Amino acid sequence: MLSRKKPAVGPGSGNTVSSAKDSKKKRKLPKLEDFLQMRDYTGAFTLLEFNRNSGKASEETNLWIAYTAFHLGDYKKSMEEYLALTKSEACHPDVWVNLACCYFFLGMYKEGDEMAQKGPKSRLQNRLSFHLSHKFSDEKKLMSHHQALQDIIEDQLSLASIHYLRSHYQEAIDIYKRILLDNSAIAVNLKACNHFRLYNGKAAEAELKTLQETASPSFSFANDLIKHNLVVFRGGEGALQVLPPLVDVIPEARLNLVIYYLRQDDVVEAYNLIKDLEPTTPQEYILKGVVNAALGQEQGSREHLKIAQQYFQLVGGSASECDTIPGRQCMASCFFLLKQFEDVLIYFNSIKSYFYNDDTFNFNYAQAKAAVGNFKEAEEKSRNSKRQLHREKKNSAVKIVDDDDDDDDDDDTVAHKCHGNTTATQRKLTATQRKLTAT
Repeated sequence: MLSRKKPAVGPGSGNTVSSAKDSKKKRKLPKLEDFLQMRDYTGAFTLLEFNRNSGKASEETNLWIAYTAFHLGDYKKSMEEYLALTKSEACHPDVWVNLACCYFFLGMYKEGDEMAQKGPKSRLQNRLSFHLSHKFSDEKKLMSHHQALQDIIEDQLSLASIHYLRSHYQEAIDIYKRILLDNSAIAVNLKACNHFRLYNGKAAEAELKTLQETASPSFSFANDLIKHNLVVFRGGEGALQVLPPLVDVIPEARLNLVIYYLRQDDVVEAYNLIKDLEPTTPQEYILKGVVNAALGQEQGSREHLKIAQQYFQLVGGSASECDTIPGRQCMASCFFLLKQFEDVLIYFNSIKSYFYNDDTFNFNYAQAKAAVGNFKEAEEKSRNSKRQLHREKKNSAVKIVDDDDDDDDDDDTVAHKCHGNTTATQRKLTATQRKLTAT
């Protein structure tokens, strides 16, 4: 047998040198800067909380805890941290604007505005006030803050997002194209939203694919946006799994969940979800009108039908929407509820070329024709609708119109038939608009 001069293991083995070297290597504890550089906010938050619980807390530690909580999407926790910091006499002046940002993301816009005014003038304060002015529909302040924006990525993203919210899609996408040179995650997401508006869900999802591949697991807000927008781009697929937890995180999640319930004919759930929402955009007014019209028909409530008519009239009569397709559909819906079918046809005729193959539009158009006694054209239009359910409703509605003889009950029945299908038209329209609401 072969012998050894030195043992294979132990003090005399040849591994002594390497073992000594290994023993000298001390495992380095991760530093806060390392986590922040990698945008690992979960790691950074955990380290900061550990340091604070170990008695190593300082005002700087508390500031970083608030910062990382914000970037993890935990705006309530961040708000609580910043509020505690404001009670200190040595409170850093930037804390007020950071606190205002938390309020903004929590939907507490009035409180956000108050806190922002307490902070020093800065680019962040201007961007926040720019968005708050839009929320408050204060055009004068909006333009003032607009003029203060600079040609930097954060300011330009804010400008693009306001263009988007105000339906200036081409202006928004022009800005995103410039910013995409830096492959910004937010810009990629917003460009996908624009593609959804301008083209379709498949085109939008293709744009979002690169963001899916590069998003960090610790970047939770980006992941929430991706999940939310994929539901939108896929026509509501997975809505009940994804949207409910995001209702208080992403404002559009509530609106899209309302649309989902409408599509499932769960009108009561849709109403409960939107009844306390104060509308500020045309899409929100339309959606509240749709829900009230649907509930009014389902429950026979004239009060809800009247509210719906008022919402539709507000949108259709506004200077910014009166010449748009949604605006004209709103006026058609308004006149449907008022049983002024001649006026309904005026608006339908102005937009019918855009809905030639749309089953719901053709059915509503047929109802309006039948209501004014033009049964031949009503029948021709109804043939364009391929849905058996719509044909059955049309036959019922035409029969009632045909037998009408100044009887108030019959007239009400016709009105309710029309109300129900006006809702269907607006429901489909609103879904197309708010499906957007990809953030």
